[in-house]
Amino acid sequence: MMGKTLYDTDIREPLFDFLEEMYGKVRVIEEKMMGKSRADIIAVTDGTIIGIEIKSDADTYARLSRQVKDYDLFFDKNYVVVGKSHSMHVMEHVPEHWGILVAESSQRGIVFTVQRLPENNPNLDIQKKLGILWRPELAHIQEINEMPKYKDKSKVWVIEKIVQRIPHDLLRYQVTEELFERDYTTIADRINEYRIENGQKKRRKRIRKKNTMK
Repeated sequence: MMGKTLYDTDIREPLFDFLEEMYGKVRVIEEKMMGKSRADIIAVTDGTIIGIEIKSDADTYARLSRQVKDYDLFFDKNYVVVGKSHSMHVMEHVPEHWGILVAESSQRGIVFTVQRLPENNPNLDIQKKLGILWRPELAHIQEINEMPKYKDKSKVWVIEKIVQRIPHDLLRYQVTEELFERDYTTIADRINEYRIENGQKKRRKRIRKKNTMK
């Protein structure tokens, strides 16, 4: 196995275990659109949302510049995970506040080396981050903070009010708690219930989301 070319599928499952060892309580959400990019992995920890982009030995940096800009809008911290073949040059392709993990095959399986820990993302757009949540989840944050329901207002408008009313240090924990509690098997029903309660039409299409819980 040593010296093996690593592909995305080789890296993912061992990476989930590594994140659990590193952060303890963590929820992993896969393949979610963020702006114009699809985030490979979102790791939700207590109070922090971490974006993770995988660049395996078989991948190139062709789209990474665009992905970095999109990840930086949505996530508190970001990592790029690379195969050994990219480890010498990856620093040239991501900002200094991004963390870097290097995946390599060994006799013990896939092992990860922390080449650089991530720093707090200075480019985070708190409203974009809140946009990760669905309306019922935002409504719950409004409720626990004793805010009006704003039934006739758009999601964007509600997010602006939440940002204005709730201290960001508190909000970061409330957002991650909503993501920890998210149940993809029932969220479509929750959204339709919310829409009916607020005089809106039910959604016809089911929400389908690949999710891994660790």
